[in-house]
Amino acid sequence: MIRGRQLYELQEVDLEIEAKGEALARVESRLGEREALDEARAALSRERERLAELETSQRLGEGEVEDLRAKTALLEGKLYSGSVRNPKELTGLQEQVEHLKKRGRGQEDALLDIMTDVEAVQQRVNSKSRELERMEKSWREEQNSLSREQAELRAALATLEQRRKELIVRIDSASLELYQTLRVKRQGRAVAKVERGMCQGCRIVLPMTELQRARMGEEIVQCSSCERILYVS
Repeated sequence: MIRGRQLYELQEVDLEIEAKGEALARVESRLGEREALDEARAALSRERERLAELETSQRLGEGEVEDLRAKTALLEGKLYSGSVRNPKELTGLQEQVEHLKKRGRGQEDALLDIMTDVEAVQQRVNSKSRELERMEKSWREEQNSLSREQAELRAALATLEQRRKELIVRIDSASLELYQTLRVKRQGRAVAKVERGMCQGCRIVLPMTELQRARMGEEIVQCSSCERILYVS
């Protein structure tokens, strides 16, 4: 019974080591993970580039509109100043003024469209900036939490590994070898408790002779069904 209990305790420690190790692997896989942040930053960068392009177009458009207005004003001043008396020249000036005004209206409409686009993209930039700030804050908090969890898991694993060493030195090599073999075969559960005459590994009711041998504890007894080492608490 002593060996059965020792092996059962070893199994409990080994299972806990596996669980903590898997948890640590999950934590460490998430430490430094910033794919979502990088995607958000890239999206914001694209919007900012688009905004810069539109603002450049807006400035150029405003310059063109002002230039056309200045040219139109200059020609209108000449047209209505009385300095030009030739009918043909007057007609030509009028046509130039109308042409410039038409171009000006077209440029103003195009500029209005650009300004509308600038406003829309600026709103997206603001929205994505706020979202990125929220994500960065959340990411920092998560990373801090993961770092604490990592430290706790490493400390717990160190304690468990020390406990495992203490248990192993008290178990004979033959029993330990059987335990390790069965752990591989039975998904980490080499030892099964016996409760109400039943092997808790395979849920089979044990033959009376097998149960009695397990209770006596003079030898390692294996379940005749699943081969696990039986432990009667």
